[in-house]
Amino acid sequence: MRKIAIIMVGMAALLIFQSLPGMAHHGWSWTTGGNIELAGVIQKVSLGMPHGIVYVDADGEVWTVEVGQPWRNERAGLKPDDLAKGVEIRVVGEPSEKLADKLLKAERLYIGKREYVLYPDRD
Repeated sequence: MRKIAIIMVGMAALLIFQSLPGMAHHGWSWTTGGNIELAGVIQKVSLGMPHGIVYVDADGEVWTVEVGQPWRNERAGLKPDDLAKGVEIRVVGEPSEKLADKLLKAERLYIGKREYVLYPDRD
């Protein structure tokens, strides 16, 4: 009986862990796989874990842009004050498969003449 209980718990754990990727949008599975470029002005910023969010007004449409985790932003050379309300920004990244969501996962950011590469492994 105990052996059956252990097997059942193991199978339940396996099913739970297999379903986790589908429950979150982290990673790249929700994107189109191709890049677009978005230019606009930062309206709002929320930095932190699991990743930062920057809201960008691009021609009157506000896009939600996922930037890197704090360590990734720092590695790219970004300082928290670089991503501030009113800053003009250009973003290259992968949009959501549902374009109406206006959601973009940033790979590169351009502020002024400076380029910040968040995901060098995506080239």
